[in-house]
Amino acid sequence: MMSDWLHNLPVPLMAIAIFAFTYLLAIIIFASVSALATGERAKSFQAISPGMLPVLGILFGLFVAFTAAQVWSDSDRGSAAVSREASALRAVVLLAAGLPPEQESRLRDLIRDYVEQTATVEWPMMARQTASLRSAPIALAEALQFVVSMTPQNPGQQTAQREIISALGSALDARRQRIIVSQAEVNSVKWWSLYLQAICELLVIAVVHCGNRLASGIAMGLFATGVATSVLLIAAHDRPFTGQISIGPEPLLQIMPGKSAS
Repeated sequence: MMSDWLHNLPVPLMAIAIFAFTYLLAIIIFASVSALATGERAKSFQAISPGMLPVLGILFGLFVAFTAAQVWSDSDRGSAAVSREASALRAVVLLAAGLPPEQESRLRDLIRDYVEQTATVEWPMMARQTASLRSAPIALAEALQFVVSMTPQNPGQQTAQREIISALGSALDARRQRIIVSQAEVNSVKWWSLYLQAICELLVIAVVHCGNRLASGIAMGLFATGVATSVLLIAAHDRPFTGQISIGPEPLLQIMPGKSAS
């Protein structure tokens, strides 16, 4: 239901679109019930128990909580994966100091190339949900192969080699988790269910208060505002790596080593 163009809007424009759509639904329901609430139909409408309002409101709140729980979980997993990846790469850079200068320089350059590629190419792909796990990152794969092929000259270098291989493996695993999370989003069934429940609540508000249009309009306006606010909060965080409020590559950029002198 939530399309790519909406997710990529700045938050103020996203808010305008969501509030406009929600208010439009409320206005259509209000106008339809007002037009139908005449004669015997009005008496039938007013016979509907107001006790349905809190029940439907609670159900809508549960729908929001159920949907939001997924969004917060995806966001936390994405942030944790990026932080773990940055920590692993930082460990590689620090451990490289225990290697001979030529090997340290080569390893630092590969890590830098990987971070640059990730920030400039892979991150936009994750924002579009087109990043794939089919191929390993070239620079990181080369770094792993390079470290594995080294011949340590002393116990210190052996330890450094072993720890670097472990850290590179952790970075690859964190990248895999990051890309998996980038595919996550609230599916259309949840969005339709959320709005259908909101429509039911708006309809009952309009029917119960059909004898007093001002009260009906105020109550529906307040509830529609709550619905739009909830949807905006969820939509703005729906895709962890998409939109104005998204997880960025800053943790990786902060640990990027300097380019070695040629």
